[in-house]
Amino acid sequence: MAIRNILKDGDPTLRKKSRVVQKIGEREITLIEDMIDTMYNANGVGLAAPQVGVLKRIIVIDIGDGLIELINPEIIHSEEEQIDQEGCLSVPGVTGEVSRPKKVVARGLNRKGELIEVEGEDLMARAICHEIDHLEGILFTDKVIK
Repeated sequence: MAIRNILKDGDPTLRKKSRVVQKIGEREITLIEDMIDTMYNANGVGLAAPQVGVLKRIIVIDIGDGLIELINPEIIHSEEEQIDQEGCLSVPGVTGEVSRPKKVVARGLNRKGELIEVEGEDLMARAICHEIDHLEGILFTDKVIK
């Protein structure tokens, strides 16, 4: 599809809450495909729609175990805690330690509109939380503990 520009910290779009996707149509499928291409092109492990300037609740993640696409994702369960380094394609060159759940279960829709659940541990849990934060206008730098 297409490589989109990734917005950088300071762009006001990154601080806005994303809208719930009411209907999954051609626009949303194209957006997902573009987000996947953009994430891989930037060597990222996750990308949220606001990072490419679209305020829709869509995320894509691939930590190396296969691609995950979630529309209207929400965390329905989390447990334990992990503290580790994070970075972000929208905050290049910056890292910091962030506390996240060690395990999460997220629920959302796939591109066919089917309700799915994704379980994540360690890096996957961190990535899910990080990308969902983007949908709320939150950057990892807001949560850095040191």
